[in-house]
Amino acid sequence: DLGTAQMKHDDFGMDESIYVVGNEQDYHFKVLFLILDKLGKSWAKGLYHLSYGMVDLPSGKMKSREGTVVDADDLVSEMIETARQKTEALGKITDFSEAEKEALYYNIGLGALKYFLLKVDPKKRLLFDPSESIDFQGNTGPFIQYTHARIKSLLNKASFAPAPVAADIALSATELEMIILLGKYPAEIASAAKAFSPATMANYLYEVAKTFNKFYHEVPPIVKEEDAALKQLRLDLSFVTANVLKAGMQLLGITVPERM
Repeated sequence: DLGTAQMKHDDFGMDESIYVVGNEQDYHFKVLFLILDKLGKSWAKGLYHLSYGMVDLPSGKMKSREGTVVDADDLVSEMIETARQKTEALGKITDFSEAEKEALYYNIGLGALKYFLLKVDPKKRLLFDPSESIDFQGNTGPFIQYTHARIKSLLNKASFAPAPVAADIALSATELEMIILLGKYPAEIASAAKAFSPATMANYLYEVAKTFNKFYHEVPPIVKEEDAALKQLRLDLSFVTANVLKAGMQLLGITVPERM
């Protein structure tokens, strides 16, 4: 590792180098960084060990000697199949082509897996339950994906086009809450980056999705709103929410479907 650290610096000249390795190697990296510092490597101060907790299954800790280690490919296949079953049970994709269905199952399954792992502070041990992770309610990837798809459907039905909003519209408490929450997006990115914690972004996106659904159910059907200024405000708010959800999930490596 001493030689590798030097080679990485020589080849790339980076200011920071982040080692993403499990917490059982905490002591190893403390010693590695200390030795490099004592050797006079000024760049050693830019080395960081992003330590993360182990992932357990509902059946217990994964142990290779007992054959309880799950192959990543098998887990992804299981997630996609679970996504298929739960999506088909909802009966909302009958007009999808087979290719569209397969892409949707893949994005939901992989999104559920990634989000479930990323929403927890990296340092904490994690109990991963595949079935719990693919739930269209609660703090899950599919819930955020579904919220995005719901907004896109709303905007399509309304033939939405962005437009300025009148400044004198009275906002409801939830509308004001949404605007304040969306305004925090840049700061949440900065906070997640500073803390090396994707969980910060994941849980912020959940709050955005949860608050939007609260807003969506509180107001009368937006498409049928007769007050043009109020309708435009609520559509603009929905549009910005969809953009934040899509961009934020992309930062986590998760695709949000346009339809679900």
